[in-house]
Amino acid sequence: MNRKSALVLALTAAVVLTAQTQRAPRGAAPAADGEAPPRPAIQTMKQLVRGTEYAVASMMPQATLTAEHVLRSGGNAFDAIVAGQAVLGLVQPNMNGVGSDATLLIYDAKARKVWSLNAEGTAPRLATIAWYKANQDGKIPTNDTLLSGTVPGVVDAWYLLLSRWGTKNFADVLQPAIELAERGVPMGRSLNSAALKKYATSARLFAPPDGTSWKDGEVWKNPDLARTLRRLVEAEKEAAPHGRQAALKAARDRFYKGDIAREMARFSEENGGLFRYEDFASYTAKVEEPVSTTYRGYTIYKNASASQGPAELFALNILEGYDLKKMGLNSADYIHTSAEAMKLAMADRDTYLGDMDFIKIPYAGLLSKEYAAARRKLVDPAKAAVDFRPGDVTPYAGAGYQPVERPRDVNLRGNADHSGDTSYIAVVDRERNMISFTPSLHSAFGTKIVIANLGFLFNCRGDYYSLVPGHANALEPGKRPRSTLQGTLVMKDGNPFLITGSPGADDQCMRTMQTLINIVDFGMNVQQAIEAPRWATRSFPASPFPHTMYPGDLSLEGRIAEDVHAELARRGHTVAMKGPWSMNDSGAIMVEAATGTVSAGADPRTAALALAW
Repeated sequence: MNRKSALVLALTAAVVLTAQTQRAPRGAAPAADGEAPPRPAIQTMKQLVRGTEYAVASMMPQATLTAEHVLRSGGNAFDAIVAGQAVLGLVQPNMNGVGSDATLLIYDAKARKVWSLNAEGTAPRLATIAWYKANQDGKIPTNDTLLSGTVPGVVDAWYLLLSRWGTKNFADVLQPAIELAERGVPMGRSLNSAALKKYATSARLFAPPDGTSWKDGEVWKNPDLARTLRRLVEAEKEAAPHGRQAALKAARDRFYKGDIAREMARFSEENGGLFRYEDFASYTAKVEEPVSTTYRGYTIYKNASASQGPAELFALNILEGYDLKKMGLNSADYIHTSAEAMKLAMADRDTYLGDMDFIKIPYAGLLSKEYAAARRKLVDPAKAAVDFRPGDVTPYAGAGYQPVERPRDVNLRGNADHSGDTSYIAVVDRERNMISFTPSLHSAFGTKIVIANLGFLFNCRGDYYSLVPGHANALEPGKRPRSTLQGTLVMKDGNPFLITGSPGADDQCMRTMQTLINIVDFGMNVQQAIEAPRWATRSFPASPFPHTMYPGDLSLEGRIAEDVHAELARRGHTVAMKGPWSMNDSGAIMVEAATGTVSAGADPRTAALALAW
């Protein structure tokens, strides 16, 4: 990207961010006692941005600017999001990157169809429950070493996006990331991690200039990553005489089947990992059918396989039976009811969801309104539940369903973390293609060990597996873990309406659900919906090993009223008050059919940036 282009992008960002005005929220119905429920603030911390052509929202300004530049230069949403995420992985190397796994939701405007792109990683062929019991005392290392890793899926996601829907090639979309990696980016203290110093390759790549610690504003370069990305471009160029599709595949295959794959395999074997060449060579991300439900006239889509995303659909089906608007935004009744619905949904997440290549998920039952009505009866309006309560979907799953007895993996001990380190980027283009892209290393710096001199780390998603045989998420060679990664894609009357997502590990479903409810039930625009105060619960098994559950747990952002805190505690919730701006990191884009415009929002709790044109 030359200086002129960078200046244009900077000026565009300034104009867009200062020229937009806020839309007043639609009115809310009176509360039960005749008083109006709380209304969302008209003024927001960050500006809502609107355009007629396209919009981008991501967790980092450089990624948003890169994607916007591709759109402005004639690329479509698929081209733009690959370029944007490649940069996102460079400027947030602790959150995502080339070694990431990912889930994507796609609206193909030409086909008028929603797709799921499953780029979750797979377990090595040598990884078995028996191996971990014999060699690791029945424990998976949490957020550390290659024994917690899965095969990276992001590069194959890039390939599928470009080859199936895109118009650009790898040389075009990877150039901004290559340039930034070579020139460097100001990173500062986000690179300070004692865990990286344990491994020679990590200590070398992330070494601070003074040898002690990074200071704000100091520039970090990653020439190793630039060389790795250039190798993909070289493979593409060599195969270009055979056509665009062959060239794209050659770049992809160099990573998974060529010299890069062999280097990853050799490094793994030399450093105690279970990955071998065949694990990379046999890997493929998958374009799949999503699952969906309806909520107050909107159709909500989620990734079906190896994702916790459908748990949000389970909760929405339960909540559809309540008048949330009448309860009032962030009232005690609203938060109590929502949290109780989510506990039930997460119990079903832990019991039924996993990799559909290995288990059958009874979605016909889990997504039925009748099943939701039965689950709704378990919500006590006056008392918080503290038990793990999965449901029996058998009566609702259809005549052909054969129930499978699934053992539980619930731990009330240990300190498994329900939080995580992930990123997010969303794009809508002129044709109204929509993409929600959630890439992740799972925890800060993933496995903590940089792979050889390739310039990236693997995700550590392998610590999500259960080591209880027969569990829906039980470890098996080649299996994808049930990931916390997910986003939300919403259609209204057959037309694109909304995409949104957020980092946040187990909290991701709660974050996207609250954004959606803020828009649908409380009439907010996307920026207001993102900024509204949040709640979260950990009263279900954590995704990471050892899957700790914290019964009755409930966290509230500090902007929620003290009397609400007191009432929720009276109902039996173990309430923790968090910082006033500490419990969300969302981005979102809405397509407004009535005006033909797009509007985008970015969370003020983070460095996120939204742009529209």
